[in-house]
Amino acid sequence: MKSRVLAGAIATSSDQVSDLQLERLNHTTDAPKILKVPHALVDGEERNSMNNDEVICSLFPHLTGDQGPVHLVHLEQCDASVDPKNSKPLRVGLVLSGGQAAGGHNVIWGLYEYLRHRHPGSTLIGFLDGPRGVMEKRYKEITAEELNKFRNMGGFHLLGSGRDKIEKPEQLAQAAASCTDLELDGLIVVGGDDSNTNACILAENFLAQGITTTVVGVPKTMDGDLKCADVPISFGFDTACKVFSELVGNIMVDSASARKYWHFIRLMGRSASHVTLEVALQTHPNWAFISEELASSKISLKDVANKVADIVSARASAGRNYGVVLLPEGLIENVHDFATLISELNDLMASGTVDSEDLNQVAAALSAESSELFTSLSVGFQREFLGDRDPHGNVQVSHIETEKLLIRMVETELANRTAAGTFTGKFNGVGHFFGYEGRCALPSNFDSAYCFSLGAAAGALSAARKTGVMAAVSDLHLPAAEWRVGGVPLVSMMHMEHRSGKQKPVIAKALVELEGQPMSAYKALRDHWALHDCFRSPGPIQFKGHQWADIGSITLALEINNGDPIMLKDAPQVYV
Repeated sequence: MKSRVLAGAIATSSDQVSDLQLERLNHTTDAPKILKVPHALVDGEERNSMNNDEVICSLFPHLTGDQGPVHLVHLEQCDASVDPKNSKPLRVGLVLSGGQAAGGHNVIWGLYEYLRHRHPGSTLIGFLDGPRGVMEKRYKEITAEELNKFRNMGGFHLLGSGRDKIEKPEQLAQAAASCTDLELDGLIVVGGDDSNTNACILAENFLAQGITTTVVGVPKTMDGDLKCADVPISFGFDTACKVFSELVGNIMVDSASARKYWHFIRLMGRSASHVTLEVALQTHPNWAFISEELASSKISLKDVANKVADIVSARASAGRNYGVVLLPEGLIENVHDFATLISELNDLMASGTVDSEDLNQVAAALSAESSELFTSLSVGFQREFLGDRDPHGNVQVSHIETEKLLIRMVETELANRTAAGTFTGKFNGVGHFFGYEGRCALPSNFDSAYCFSLGAAAGALSAARKTGVMAAVSDLHLPAAEWRVGGVPLVSMMHMEHRSGKQKPVIAKALVELEGQPMSAYKALRDHWALHDCFRSPGPIQFKGHQWADIGSITLALEINNGDPIMLKDAPQVYV
C-alpha cells in the first residue's frame, strides 16, 4: 500500500512540481505602488561615465549626443489625462544572457504584466538560448498560460540562456535583421556587465542604422558585481547568498560536532568577493579571504597558507582542531605569485608557441619565478591551469580547485611546524566548492519582488522609447511599495578597460570596497571569530513569516540603510 506522501508525489509528477513550488506559483509578490497609478517617465539627475567620459561619449555619439552628460530617468505619478496608458499595443522581445540567477522568470513576469495592463494587446517575444537566439531569430511568443508555470520559479528554462555576444559587425547586422523582421518596439537584455555592455553597443548601433527597436538592460548576476550608486544590487545575489549561507551553516554545525575537520569552502565570485563577504557576515567563519584585500596587500598564496596555519595553531592550543575557512573562486588570481603565473600562462597559451600537453616545455617558456612555482605544483594542478580557456583566452578559475591546493600548502606548513616543535595539534582538511547550487534556487521573497519590479521597469522604459538604459529599482531601504522605479544610462556605468590587447569601453565591475561598510563590519569581528566558535546557521530560505522571509542581505543593509534590515514591508529593529 502506497503512503499518502508518495501518492501525492506521484500524482504531481507529470508536471514535476512539488507542493512548495505549487505554493510559490500562487505567491503574489510585493511591487512598487507607482506601477499601479497613472505615471510617466521624467528626466532626472545628470550622469557622466565612470572615467574617460569624452572618449566614451565619442564612441557612443547617438546615445550621448557626442559630449554628454546623460540623465537618469524616473517613473513619476502624473495626471490621468496625460498618462500614456493604453496608447498602443507593443511588440517587445526579451533575451536571457549569461549564467543563470534566481529571479529571471520574475523579470519576464513583471514585463508581461506591465505590458498587459498598460498596453493591452501587446506581444512578448522570448528569444531562445540567449543572444544566439536573437542572431538566428529563434524565438517563441510568451503566453500567460505558459508563463504561469514559471512565476517565482528558479532557473532560466522558460527560454534558456547562452554566453554568445552580439558585438561584431556581422552579429550586429543579424540582430538588427531579427528585430526588424519581428517589428520589435523594444528588446530587453537580461544579463551581467558584459551582456549589458553588449546591450549598449546594440543600442548605439540601432540608432546609427535608423532601426527603431529600443534596447533596455536588466542587471543580473549572482556575483553581486553589477551595481553602482544608481543600481543598488543585481538580482540573484540575495538568493544565492542565502543558499550558500545555509550550506556553510550546516558544515559549521558538523565541524563543531565532529571536532576533527577543517573545512575549506570556495564560493562563486571571480572578480569580486561580494558573495564570500555576505556569507561570512551571515555565518561567522573562522576566516574569510577577500580577493580585493589580498590584491591590495600583494601577498602570495604561501602567505595565505601561513595565515590559515596561524589560526589552526591558535585554535589547536585551545583544544579546537576544527574550523571553517571561506575563499572566493577568484582568490588564485589575486595573490601576486599566482596572478603572475596565470598572466604568463594566458599569454603563452594565446601565442600557440607551446604544446600544453608538454608540461616541461611549458615550464621552460615561463619566467624563472613562475617556472619554479609551476613545477612545484602536482601534475593535476598543472593541468588545471592549462585547461580550457574562457572567451577572453583566460584560465577558467572556477575549474581550479584552490581549496584543495590551499589545504596541501597548509599541511606542508604545519608539518614544518610540527618538525620544529611549534605545532602539536591535528589538522584534517576537507574541500568544498559551492557554485551551481545557488544559481537556480527558488528565488527569495526579496529577489521575487525585486525581479518583478525590474521587469515592469524595463517595460516602462521600452514603452517610453528609452534606449541604451538599464532598468533600475532603488530606495530598497523602504518597503517594496515605496521603491523607486526608473532607468540608468548604460554609458554612465562604463569605463575604458584593457581587453584583448586594446582599450575598450565596458561596464565596470563593482568590487568589494575595502573601506566600505560590509568589509569594515567583517574586519571588526573576524579576529574574534578566528579563535572562538561563533558559528551561525541561518538555515534554508524562508518564504513565510515576515520577520524571516521578507529580509534582504546584510550587505545591502550595511551599504544603503546604516545596517538596519532591508525589509519588503515594515522592518523589525535588529537582525535575528
